[in-house]
Amino acid sequence: MSKINELFNSKISAINVGIEFFKDDILKQNATAAHLEWKPPGGGKPELIAALDKLENAELLEKIEAANKLAVERIVNSQPILIGFDQAINCVPGMTKTTILHSGPPITWDRMNGAMKGAVTGAIVFEGLAKDLEEAAAVAASGQITFAPCHEHNCVGSMAGVTSASMFMHIVENKTYGNIAYTNLSEQMSKILRMGANDETVIARLNWMRDVLGPMLRDAMKLSNGIDLRLMLAQALHMGDECHNRNNAGTSLLIQALTPFILETNFTTEQKREVFDFVASSDYFSGPTWMALCKCALDAAHGIENSTIVTTMARNGVEFGIRVSGMAGNTWFTGPAQKVVGPMFAGYKPEDSGLDIGDSAITETYGIGGFAMAAAPAIVALVGGTVDEALGFSTKMKEITTTENPNVTIPLLNFSGIATGIDARNVIQTGILPVINTAIAHKDAGIGMIGAGITYPPMEAFEKALLALSEKMN
Repeated sequence: MSKINELFNSKISAINVGIEFFKDDILKQNATAAHLEWKPPGGGKPELIAALDKLENAELLEKIEAANKLAVERIVNSQPILIGFDQAINCVPGMTKTTILHSGPPITWDRMNGAMKGAVTGAIVFEGLAKDLEEAAAVAASGQITFAPCHEHNCVGSMAGVTSASMFMHIVENKTYGNIAYTNLSEQMSKILRMGANDETVIARLNWMRDVLGPMLRDAMKLSNGIDLRLMLAQALHMGDECHNRNNAGTSLLIQALTPFILETNFTTEQKREVFDFVASSDYFSGPTWMALCKCALDAAHGIENSTIVTTMARNGVEFGIRVSGMAGNTWFTGPAQKVVGPMFAGYKPEDSGLDIGDSAITETYGIGGFAMAAAPAIVALVGGTVDEALGFSTKMKEITTTENPNVTIPLLNFSGIATGIDARNVIQTGILPVINTAIAHKDAGIGMIGAGITYPPMEAFEKALLALSEKMN
């Protein structure tokens, strides 16, 4: 019998490469088949293939690998410590009374989406720079306001990311490398400024946060020697959080650490009860805290010559931007912001959604959030999908990262460290994009959060980064 006939008379186990539905045809013939996800490097684009080839040059490759090793060591070895709270005007570099920081890469007022415009006008009213939202829109368009990305002021801000002078900020210091990162406080509920809501209830809450919550946290932290956030993050993942959109454990741990010092402040019992009730109103209270931790660690790895490690992923609702370590300073590589796919709150439809927005993808850049969903399978109830998919995301992200962080581990993956150090080369070579889980804000101003789901960056941002790195390196 010929080898061909032997093949047709035996059980076939095929590996399918390319178009996935070919696998389905094989299965219909009672054979077994596994599909291998494969795409040509760089999507087959000649300029990207040429750039990848250049970076594979032995001399350059040695420089890149050494630089990347240093970058991920700095991320892994960073020990962010919460050292205090204060108003942005007192601590954020470059902040003025007419400065408003926003999420994502740079954007001007005329290009902002509905949610960000809603947050900006609300912040202008909150700061007393306008008497109402109509006047605030005129002020925003007048040139009197200085707009800048949070990331360019050592900050991060969730969703619209809008941060103004009077808002209280986390102050997080990297004990290992000395750099500091900031982020504002959680407003807790879905109808909030960072989601684009801006009515009188939103402004009243911001006033209370400025007058009671922020000062109480500031005074409490003055009694503390600092809170080790990396240790707390590791505990939260072991308790079922992924520390981007699921923060049940993290919030419990954070308020547990703060409570003894809050009780020692000079505020009234009624005010302290208000603060505890506010924290209890939403599990998201610790969400910004983890963002500041991640920003603090990743900034320590930014600006390393020849490194291809991604140190920032951020979105402003119009564009998605990344920064890479080997391009020092504020060099952004951008592409269009993407849709977020996931469950919607009752009464809303996908067409009501604004595009992906927020600095909170700093969590995925560090290795938690979407990268750590295996630690928090219950997250699928909020963002959609299945538990198997949640586990798969955490495994798949290891294909585009450089190492695992042994300080932050995932129990369901045999306590392996979170995938750490996104390498722009790996994204282009494999075609695998970083997964991000995130909230969904309404496309129009004044409404707020309407759902949550999964999204990905545009490949275009990584393509631009790779080409720039290739051109820069010699």
